[in-house]
Order: sequence, then C-alpha cells, then structure tokens
Amino acid sequence: MMPAQSDFYTPTGIHVYFKDALKNQNIDVEEVVSHLESVVPSHLTAEIEMIIVGEFEEFTRRSINAFYEGGTLYISNIQDNSADMFDDIIHETAHSLEQPYGYIIYGDGDVEKEFLSKRQKLYDILWSNGYRIPQNVLLDPEYNEDLDMFLYKDIGYDKLSYLVQGLFITPYAITSLREYFATGFTDFYLDPNNHSFLKKVSPFLYKKLTELKDLGAN
Repeated sequence: MMPAQSDFYTPTGIHVYFKDALKNQNIDVEEVVSHLESVVPSHLTAEIEMIIVGEFEEFTRRSINAFYEGGTLYISNIQDNSADMFDDIIHETAHSLEQPYGYIIYGDGDVEKEFLSKRQKLYDILWSNGYRIPQNVLLDPEYNEDLDMFLYKDIGYDKLSYLVQGLFITPYAITSLREYFATGFTDFYLDPNNHSFLKKVSPFLYKKLTELKDLGAN
C-alpha cells in the first residue's frame, strides 16, 4: 500500500488537491494525471485549473462519480483502480471543452444529426424488444433524467450493451448529445493508437475529435 498522497502541481500547472483520502491507496494519482497530460494535447487540457479528489454531495444526489465545473474536475475518491480513475478524468476533460470549443463541436449540426439518427434506430430497437418509450423523448438531444434512469435501471447497461452493439460505442453515449461527445472523446484518448471502432461506429464524431486534436498543430 502506498502512503497517503499529498497535494501537488503538474508540469502544466494543474493543481491536484485531496479533499478526502483515496479509499484505494494503491492508485498513484500523479501517474494517472501524468498519463492524461501525455496523451491529451495541451490545448485540450488548458481549461483544467484544478482536480479535487474526494466525496461530494453531487455524487450521491446525481448518481455520478465525477463532474466538471468552473475549471475544476471533481473526482470521487472511491476508484477501483488507476484505469477507472483515468477514465473519469478523461471523460470530464471532454466536458471542459464544450464551452470554448462548442461551435467547432456542435456548430454545423453533424454530430447532433448522427446522434439523433442513432437515437431513432434505438427507438425502433427498444420497441421491437417490448420497451415502450415515447419517440419525442429519444429525439430530444438534451439530458433527460427520467430517460437516464430508464436506460440505467429499467433496461440496464448490460442488456443495452447487447442491444446497441455497433450503434453506440457505450450505453452511456445514449444519454444525451453532450455525453455522446464525452464518451467518444474518452474512447479516442483511452487508446490513442487505435480508433478503428470509434471511426466505424461514429464517423462524424470521430472527425470532430480529430479536428479538435489537430487544432494544436495550427
């Protein structure tokens, strides 16, 4: 077991603060954050000023374990392993980009059209499997808590994974347009050298993620 971890700054100036100790002290947070900075271009982490690890009321209230707000990533101190924590950090990094790069991501409507086209196909799949959900709910790209809970609890992600195989990269990508982008971003950087599945399943989203990455070369 590693000793309790102390607050630190990364080479790019991100302040990592431990509000509460990690439950799994075998996770090397410095290594996790260093990995973030090594795989994600610096212009795509520029919005992150701070990462706070700990317990927050929002986690319980919203059934989540990470969120982004005002330049800060809030990350749960309950993590299975380093990969689990890295996944959370990458995902919330994606949400940090929606304000500064929103026009590039969503402005031409291509990602939204792709997302809603998949939602329409999902509607047909769900109805054919006995899940009666109003079409207008699935054709709204914004977050809907009732839909989120229906997918997560009533159907379950295990069954959804089977139903949406080859349609969405993960069941959570169904949740909203914003989560469709964030799950794609996560997949893009979890394995930076292999984008074949993402490119096949979500070609317009993949194109946007490539454009965002290439902005750093300009």
